[in-house]
Amino acid sequence: MIRVLLVDDQPLLRGGFRALLDLEDDIEVVAEAGDGMEGLALAREHLPDVALVDVQMPVMDGIETTRRIAADPALAGVHVVILTNYGLDEYVLDALRAGAAGFLVKDIVPEDFLHAVRVAARGDALLAPSITRKLIDRYVAQPLHAGADAGLAGLTNREREAVALVARGLSNDQIAERMVISSLTAKTHVNRAMAKLRVRDRAQLVVFAYESGLVVPYGS
Repeated sequence: MIRVLLVDDQPLLRGGFRALLDLEDDIEVVAEAGDGMEGLALAREHLPDVALVDVQMPVMDGIETTRRIAADPALAGVHVVILTNYGLDEYVLDALRAGAAGFLVKDIVPEDFLHAVRVAARGDALLAPSITRKLIDRYVAQPLHAGADAGLAGLTNREREAVALVARGLSNDQIAERMVISSLTAKTHVNRAMAKLRVRDRAQLVVFAYESGLVVPYGS
C-alpha cells in the first residue's frame, strides 16, 4: 500500500486529488494539510511514502517544507513531489535543490497523475522529457556547484557512465541494456553513485550530472 500525504492550501484541489487516489486499491491518503508547517508535522506523524506538496502556500511554502523533510533522517523514506500550476519555474528548480523527487503540473491527466505517484513511491525521479529539456538548459547556463568536480573524482568510470545515463532519463533496465550489464548491476552502479555523492534520489542525481558538467545538452 502506497501511503500519500496531500499538502495544498486549496481544499477543492486536495479533495479532487484525494477522490482520485481513493479509487485505487494500492494507494491510501493518510492525511491532508493546508500549509507546509502542518504538512511537515503530519509527515512526521504518518511517515508517508509520497508527499504531494504545493509550491506556494501560507505559513511555510513548499520549498521550505521539502527542505525540512529532506533534512530529517526520520523522514528519509518520504518522497516529496512538488505540485505547481506553471511547469518549470524558479520555485521548482529551488525545490529540486531542496530535495524534491520531482514535480507535477496540476493540470496533469488522471492516468499520468496516478502513474507519477507510483513512480515516486519507488524512489524514481519524476522528470518528464519536456521539463527535463528546460531543466538542462537552465542548469548548464549556471556556474558549477561548488565541489561538483570533486564529487566526480570519487566515482568509478562505470558509475560515471550510469549517472550520465540517469541524467538522460533512462531507467535502470535501459541503462543495463546500454551498458551491456544486468539490471541489478545497473541499479548497484546508480545506488553507489548516489551514496558517494550524498544525493537523496535520482532527481538530485540528474541535477548533479548537469551541474558538474558530466553531461551537457545535445547540440551544445
